Amino acid sequence: MHTTPRPLTAAPVAATAFGVVAPLNQGTALGDGVLGRWQLRNKERTIPHGIDRLEAVGNLDNLRRAAGQSDAPFRGLVFADSDVYKTLEAIAWELGHGGDDALHLFYDDTVTLLQEAQEESGYLNSAYQTADADRTPRRDHATVRERWTDFAFGHELYCAGHLIQAAVASARSLGDDRLLQVATRFADLIVREFGGPESPVYPGHPEIEYALVELYRLTEKKEYLNTAVAFIDRRGRGWLGDGVFGKVYYQDDTPVRDTEVMRGHAVRAIYLNSGAADVYLETGDATLLAALETQWDDMVSRRSYVTGGSGSRHRDEAFGDAYELPSDRAYAETCAGIAAMHWAWRMYLATGGAKYADFFETALYNVVADGLAESGDAFFYSNPLQLRADHLSVQEEAAATRLGWYYCACCPPNLMRTFASLEGYLAGVRGDELQLVQYTRSRIEAEMEGMRCVVDVDTEYPVDGRVRITVIEATRGSYPVGAPVGALALRVPGWCSGVNTLVNGSAVDVEPTDGWLRLEGALAAGTVVVLDFDLTPQVLVPDERIDAIRGCVAARRGPVVYCLEQRDNTADVDRATLDLEEPLAETETTTELGPVLAAAGAVREGGTGALYAPRGGTRPPAERTMLRLRPYATWGNGDPGAMRVWIPVTR
Repeated sequence: MHTTPRPLTAAPVAATAFGVVAPLNQGTALGDGVLGRWQLRNKERTIPHGIDRLEAVGNLDNLRRAAGQSDAPFRGLVFADSDVYKTLEAIAWELGHGGDDALHLFYDDTVTLLQEAQEESGYLNSAYQTADADRTPRRDHATVRERWTDFAFGHELYCAGHLIQAAVASARSLGDDRLLQVATRFADLIVREFGGPESPVYPGHPEIEYALVELYRLTEKKEYLNTAVAFIDRRGRGWLGDGVFGKVYYQDDTPVRDTEVMRGHAVRAIYLNSGAADVYLETGDATLLAALETQWDDMVSRRSYVTGGSGSRHRDEAFGDAYELPSDRAYAETCAGIAAMHWAWRMYLATGGAKYADFFETALYNVVADGLAESGDAFFYSNPLQLRADHLSVQEEAAATRLGWYYCACCPPNLMRTFASLEGYLAGVRGDELQLVQYTRSRIEAEMEGMRCVVDVDTEYPVDGRVRITVIEATRGSYPVGAPVGALALRVPGWCSGVNTLVNGSAVDVEPTDGWLRLEGALAAGTVVVLDFDLTPQVLVPDERIDAIRGCVAARRGPVVYCLEQRDNTADVDRATLDLEEPLAETETTTELGPVLAAAGAVREGGTGALYAPRGGTRPPAERTMLRLRPYATWGNGDPGAMRVWIPVTR
């Protein structure tokens, strides 16, 4: 370790009833590797920036108005409160890592504000509590109406879900139950109003489902789980109505268990399935898990971008048809990437499948990392895989550069809470086996089945492929220190073409099984395991059914997808082609996610001026050039310019 580990008291997902893998809920901490540096940036730059914006754009004033402390008009969308809750969740996780006076002050003041804004009934939503004086149309075409009358677009249950998740974080990470008391009062109201069999209600924007399950895990109050189950079971009856985009938009066209394809609004769809996965993890409903596995395979094999992004349609932020994955029209919302990480983690807990951890990793290092600037204070809402030099930004969600905030600001605080809780997704326990799921410099402590172990992970992954794992402590009952007490299971990523393994300095010949390298007896004090993953850059070829990128290739090094960006190249990126006869080469120029790559290419300047020309016509000769590719998540940190992930092949 190159830094003193910071103790984490809890993680976003607690132990489950039917998961084959148990998450680690205490003792895991990030060191100063890639993820640790991201988390530190989040604490020092991103969260303070977010707090400033919440004050400036009115989110906090909305709550002050609900508390009778302000007469400022309501500002923002009907779900403006959720941005405050996500920020509070991020702060709760961060304060669990160590003290910060400014964050502590904001946290205390905001919790007090919520206590004062909450009604006696438990209801808390500033958009509706102040609606009598402000029934004005919003930019999303919704009008603030009476409470509990617009379940399709009203977002009341969605906001409640984020409040609950913030409260769970504060209870677990800080041992503070003030916010938990606010959240449970609201949750109790929701149970009374909508939890019974006579209610037809379920939310147009899923999110509360897995918040309620986590609240059940924390409090052991079964009515929270039962209400989450009811919301999942009721969906698909068409009760929400057609709205602007139809039933498919809300995933309200078919019941969850009868659904085979991912469709509709991408964030809603993936949040729904995260909640359904949590319901499975507490009920063991095999029909639900089977449906989720089918939908997962559909998303990953037919409707996901190589970056882990989801959603190819701007109109309704939705999944498209199978293989409808245009690069320049990719929506790939940052929130959808985060949602996919949530779903992937729960599917890993449910099944132990390494493929879910693979997708988590892809989303983390590509579409999610792309959502935040290197400076920590500017964001992408959508994450296209191609941007043209003359891109027209007709709406801020499709801007050519990262923006400091958004009118619909769901993504920035979602990134904050994600980076603040990354250590909660590093490892799991299966029986007497400690599974290392994501590799970054960290210390992992686990207690299971009477065993305690402490493991140090030293690596600059994914920049470097070497991972050194040292078992500091491993004891079970009266076993002497140094005796083997369990196995280490190490994920071998699906992209990996080869890994060399040393145990205590000796090479071992163990083949991965189902994505896991299992080392029996390695969980013993003093054991040192060294993995060397082959990070040779790879050229990827798309499925021929993705017409938008037919005849193109992409580059990947480890889990990191690369792109051409104009600032790195003298050749016109829009005209560049890649020569597959020459291998990709690493250069000495580095980024936070790995080296810049050099590739032989060509560019054909000029042309006939015709948009379409007869085949075989005269064309200027292609001039050979050297192309430079950078990790996709690092693009857009300089002057705006063209970018593309999928590059045509030189012919």
